[in-house]
Amino acid sequence: MKMVGAMVAAARIAKNLTQKQLGELVRLDEETIASIEQGRRTLMPNVAELMDQHLGLPGMLSVAAHGMPEKDPTPTWSEEYMDLEKRAVAFSWYEVLVLPGLLQTENYARALFRGRVPAFVQGEIETLTSRRMARTELLHRERPPTFSFVVSEAALRDRIGGNAVYSEQVRHLLSCMKLPHVTLQVLPFGQASHPGLAGSFVMLETPEHEHRAYVESQRSSQRVTHPDDISILTLRYAMLRTQALNPEETTALLSRLVGEL
Repeated sequence: MKMVGAMVAAARIAKNLTQKQLGELVRLDEETIASIEQGRRTLMPNVAELMDQHLGLPGMLSVAAHGMPEKDPTPTWSEEYMDLEKRAVAFSWYEVLVLPGLLQTENYARALFRGRVPAFVQGEIETLTSRRMARTELLHRERPPTFSFVVSEAALRDRIGGNAVYSEQVRHLLSCMKLPHVTLQVLPFGQASHPGLAGSFVMLETPEHEHRAYVESQRSSQRVTHPDDISILTLRYAMLRTQALNPEETTALLSRLVGEL
């Protein structure tokens, strides 16, 4: 990581660009560029491709980024988000197909990891499950962040892990909804249209009141920092909240799901 970071710095300086200017070109903030150059953050392949383009390199950084060895079972592209999550003071979180990681039970999370293709080995499953459970500490801090979750009904209907795991998970959601800093709303089936069709996303507010977002796909993930993109996601989330069931209606739905088991 230090070697790749030094390559980024050398190419940037050769183009007479500041870290801030390079960040604007690849849609990252100055702090992130500095962290990459110092070897403290992984250079993600999608960012490397943009840097090659703007720095006039023949794919050198892309080759380096794709050849970066994994340090552990956690994907390298998730490291930036984990750092942001620890510091955030507010979350706005929309999920389409699975429940938000911070609201998952241990058994539900383990079932998700077991369903991965290609399969994780057992040791990796336990490591990843343990790390996910450690993240839920955010919900129970003395001064916790404010959480707003909108979850598609589709994420509730799949019985990941079987009936026993599913029942435990739904009851856990009801328990989480009793926390004063947590709001959960379900976007019900049957919508004629809604702005969440492009997929899941998480928006975070830092202690400095800066706004970041995180968009994940099957094989990659992207940290969103550009104000225009943040504005679009903010508008989409606001609309999703208006179309979702309110917290009382969501509680009633979850209670019915428990009663059906």
